[in-house]
Amino acid sequence: MKRNMHIGLKVAGLLCSANLLFAIGAQTAASEKHIFTPNDIPYGPVPAFVPAGAQLAVLEGNPGAASGDYTVRLKMPDGYRIAPHWHPQRENVTVLSGTFKVGMGDHFDESKMAAFPAGSFAYLDPDMHHYAMASGDVVVQVHGTAPLQFNYVNPNDDPSRNK
Repeated sequence: MKRNMHIGLKVAGLLCSANLLFAIGAQTAASEKHIFTPNDIPYGPVPAFVPAGAQLAVLEGNPGAASGDYTVRLKMPDGYRIAPHWHPQRENVTVLSGTFKVGMGDHFDESKMAAFPAGSFAYLDPDMHHYAMASGDVVVQVHGTAPLQFNYVNPNDDPSRNK
């Protein structure tokens, strides 16, 4: 009987130790920043090739690398606009909050834009000419394969040329 009690205590001790190791492992993953809660998203300024005024967070990968996956979030204020452009790689966009307006073509025409509320998803194949605008405060998540490049239909619309 005493022997069974000792074995039971040892098994319980091992299980507690295993739970502690799993908890430490989970904390390590979070501390390595592979997991983000909304308040922990590391927003900063946008790159020079998009208009100033929005904020960007890189969640995964390096969108400027020669290859590899990336995930970014773009937080835009009401009225923020991105002029007609296209990307050489497929672009996958999820609207997380607000209403994101998107139009297709070479000229920005707000009357021809479609409104996409939170929860919407779209993917744009390479070379599709499009433009965008925030209606209210908007957050979108974009993921794809690097490099993320913006090619403006009208080169004068490229904010990095005006600096």
